Amino acid sequence: MDYRTPLARARGLGSAKAGTVHWWMQRVTAVALIPLSLWWLTFIGHLLKSPYSHTVAWLSKPLNGVLMIAWVLAVFYHAGLGLQVVIEDYVHTEWLKIVSVWMVKLTFVFLALIAVMAIFNIREMV
Repeated sequence: MDYRTPLARARGLGSAKAGTVHWWMQRVTAVALIPLSLWWLTFIGHLLKSPYSHTVAWLSKPLNGVLMIAWVLAVFYHAGLGLQVVIEDYVHTEWLKIVSVWMVKLTFVFLALIAVMAIFNIREMV
């Protein structure tokens, strides 16, 4: 017979309040991506219509460069958060879950750094 209270049985098994920040960051990045993605679609439209030199000049403008970097960082961060949730929900082996989350985070950090460096290199070519 178990004489512990329900609180004593649940202690250590409940939320540590870490999920709240994760949830909020998913929402914040989603909201930030709405105007950034509209701007990105404008960029893609410009990219499809203009020659390479005009596209590089357009992207080399400070505002457009900053918006592209913001879009890249928001996309990779938002995607990383989403994949982390999927892994935590569907991978049941604890060590595989931890390794998978770390691999996703490292991969997205690496890809974001490559994208930001590419944007800086475009700015230097003009």
